Amino acid sequence: MASCIGRLVRSHAIPRRAVASSSAIRHFSATSAVLARRAKAEEKLTADQAFDLLDDEYDDDDTTSAGHMMLREQRQVLYYLRLIEHEMPKLVAYRKPFEPPTAAKPVIVRSLDYAGEEHPATNKRVVVVSVDELPLRDQTAIHKFQLLAGPRWTPNPPVDAGIGAQQIWRNGFIKISCEDFPKASMNLKWASDTLDKLIAEANDTKVTFKNVPLDLRHVRSKIRKAKQGDHLRGRMLSRPTLMDFPREWLPGSKS
Repeated sequence: MASCIGRLVRSHAIPRRAVASSSAIRHFSATSAVLARRAKAEEKLTADQAFDLLDDEYDDDDTTSAGHMMLREQRQVLYYLRLIEHEMPKLVAYRKPFEPPTAAKPVIVRSLDYAGEEHPATNKRVVVVSVDELPLRDQTAIHKFQLLAGPRWTPNPPVDAGIGAQQIWRNGFIKISCEDFPKASMNLKWASDTLDKLIAEANDTKVTFKNVPLDLRHVRSKIRKAKQGDHLRGRMLSRPTLMDFPREWLPGSKS
């Protein structure tokens, strides 16, 4: 090792005091190891070649860091364009005609997706269903179900539930979400089991809670935070919509 360093010192005229320091020797060894890893398996760099690479000046034959970032973005765009051109037509085999949900499938299941990217929220599952479509015994069972649901029950349909804004409210909607488990199927199973337990408990006639009024504090708090004026003049649960507009006022209607 000492003889090799001596030859390198004589060929490149490095001062001997620089070679004598242990830090210079460690720096030379680390640099040689990095350059050796970058080389191909069948090629080995000598010490002279390593110093030549370090002494090479910039010849304006490469782009800047911003240029490399732009090229990387272009490669990423080309990657997705190739997917659209060659892989997307294969999805036609999985095409299914749209069928509106029937009365036998009243439950709406909502999920999140980030275009195939991993994200903790992709395991979350949200179940939304109208209380009128649940197998509840009578109006007393409906009232008990609303009490048991607590803040999960709202008189109006949730905004992100996939339910139209003109849907009739009637006895309200229930929304149950879960993201505590590592698998999406486990979260959906928990939400479904919780809904079944609420229905079974509401149909139980041992305790009816018929004298207990509904707690609407969560509804009032949500409306107040929205700051849209619905908490004024009794409009909390009866805000006018297009369905309330008199049809006889429309142009061309018969009086």
